[in-house]
Amino acid sequence: MTPVPPAAGQPAPPDPNDLRQRLDAGLAAMDPVIGAALDVRARAHLIAFIELLWRWNRAFNLTAVRDPVAMIARHLLDSLAVLPWVDVGPVLDAGTGAGLPGIPLALARPDLPFVLLDSNGKKTRFVRQAALELGLTNVAVVQTRLATYRPPRKFATILARALARLPELYAATAHLAAPGGRLLALKGPDAAAELAALQVQWAGTGDSPAGAARLAGQPAPRCYPLSIPALPGERNLILIPFPTQPHG
Repeated sequence: MTPVPPAAGQPAPPDPNDLRQRLDAGLAAMDPVIGAALDVRARAHLIAFIELLWRWNRAFNLTAVRDPVAMIARHLLDSLAVLPWVDVGPVLDAGTGAGLPGIPLALARPDLPFVLLDSNGKKTRFVRQAALELGLTNVAVVQTRLATYRPPRKFATILARALARLPELYAATAHLAAPGGRLLALKGPDAAAELAALQVQWAGTGDSPAGAARLAGQPAPRCYPLSIPALPGERNLILIPFPTQPHG
């Protein structure tokens, strides 16, 4: 059957075969651990997620990235770049937006429980639909604000992508972290400056006896440069261990 062309003025739907080839090529250029975690079924689901996001985005403005080809690098590969550090759950995706990085990582780690949190109802409706269509039984979606979220179980891993500057992000998520948990923050070229601001903030808390005691159990944060195929610009992962003893 001859394909029906799109109506005048309407963008053509994405070609899943082209998207899959671009995804495979991108994964082949990344850490082998990432590609090894994604079998044929998981990769097909990643493409299905991009197709669903493209359709919803035309009506609901979920992401500024309109081109499904650009979504491969900007959304999928960028999200999956942190996979080698996502090795313990439960996992919280704080400010998931359109399900990023939570949905791609949940597809790669079906053995870990994920909570995808956002205060925007339009976006959480999309994420719930995506999790349903992709059969992601390890994903729960929560619509609320970080400040008011009180989960029954705290998180060993907290993810954040383009949510807030590090000092504000750490303060907003500390009450959700299990002792010894980790904050994984995806950052651009401002990573070093944000990390310095966080350390200045911590130095200030050390002026009091309670602050000094907390800092004594605060492991040093680390910065890892990331290489994302077809994605220009500097990308970094900031890993911030939470104290091994609860505080606050």
